[in-house]
Amino acid sequence: MNRAVRFGRFGGPEVLELVDEPLTRPGPGEVRVALRAAGLNPADFKRRQGGPQYTVTLPTGIGRELAGVVESVGPSVGTDVRRLSIGDEVFGTVPDGAFQTHLVADAGFFAHKPARLPWPVAGGLALVGQTAWDALASQPLERGDADAAAAGAGDPDGDGAGAGDIAGDAAGEAAPTILVSAAAGGVGSILSQLAVLRGIRVIGSASRDNHDWLRSRGVEPVEYGPGLVDAVRALAPEGITAAFDLHGASSVRQFLELGVPPHRINTNATDPAEFGIRRVGRGPTSIPTLDALAALVVGGDIELPIAETFEFDRLAGAFCRLETGHLRGKVVIVSEDAARTEP
Repeated sequence: MNRAVRFGRFGGPEVLELVDEPLTRPGPGEVRVALRAAGLNPADFKRRQGGPQYTVTLPTGIGRELAGVVESVGPSVGTDVRRLSIGDEVFGTVPDGAFQTHLVADAGFFAHKPARLPWPVAGGLALVGQTAWDALASQPLERGDADAAAAGAGDPDGDGAGAGDIAGDAAGEAAPTILVSAAAGGVGSILSQLAVLRGIRVIGSASRDNHDWLRSRGVEPVEYGPGLVDAVRALAPEGITAAFDLHGASSVRQFLELGVPPHRINTNATDPAEFGIRRVGRGPTSIPTLDALAALVVGGDIELPIAETFEFDRLAGAFCRLETGHLRGKVVIVSEDAARTEP
C-alpha cells in the first residue's frame, strides 16, 4: 500500500491529507522508489496556498525532491547508462508528488546516492542544489571580467561555465563580489558555498542567528533590514558584481539601491518583470550536476544544514516549521526506514 499526501482545496497545512492508495507498477523507463527522505521547499506551500504563479488542478499531490531505494524497475530501464536496479539508493527531483511512500517516476530524474550521504541531506539536496548551481553558472564571474555580461561576452562556445569552475586568478585582479539574500536558506546556503569554492567573495544576508555558520563557510554575513544597504557598502565600497535574490522584492530593491545593474540580478523569489531583472531557476534535471553536488557534500566541501526532520505522518508540522522562515538549510521528512539505517 502507498501512503500519499494530497490536498483537495487551497489553504494552510491543515488541508493536507494522508491517503492510502494501491501500489503502482512502473511503466517503460520508470522506477518505483521507496521513500526514505524528502525536502520541503517554499514553492510547495505556495502551491498549496493557491499562489497565482502556479497552475494547480485539484486534487493533487505535493513535493518536488526526495531520496529513496529503487524497489521496482519498469521495462527498458536497464538500457539506461546509469542502470538503475532494484536496491539502488537514489536521490533526485520530480515534477510533483514526491511526498508519498512509494513513488513511480521517470528513471532519468534520479542520480545514485553515495553511501556516505545521509538520507536527510540526500532528500533535501537535489532541487535546491541544482537551482543554486544553475543560478550561479548563469552569471559570468571571472576575475578581471566582472561585467562580461554587459560587454556581450556571454558564452560564445555555448557550453557555459559550471558552478564548480574556479574564477580566474590573474595577478593583481580582485575577485568578483556577489551578494546573496537568504544566504543561510536551502538554495542560498548551497549557492554561497559554491561561489566561495570558486574564489568568489560572498556577502550574504541572513538573520543574526545564522551569522556564525555563514562565517564558518567563508561568507561575510549582513543582517536583514533597513541597515543592509549601508552594511554592504561598508564591506564592499568598490561595489557588487552580481546579486542573487532568494528572498523577494524587498531584497531586489536593496540590490538596485546598491547600484547593481538589473542584468546582474537574478531572482527566483519574485516577479522579475517589475524590476527588469532575470529569473533564473533550475534547468532540466542534470545527473552530472547532482553527482557533483553529492560528491562535494560527502567530501566536506559544502554543507547542507538540516534545520529539522519530521516523521512522514507529521508533514503538516513540517510545513508549519518551514513557514516560520529564517531557517538554516532545509526541513526534511523522513521514513522510519531512514531513521533505522542512517549512516
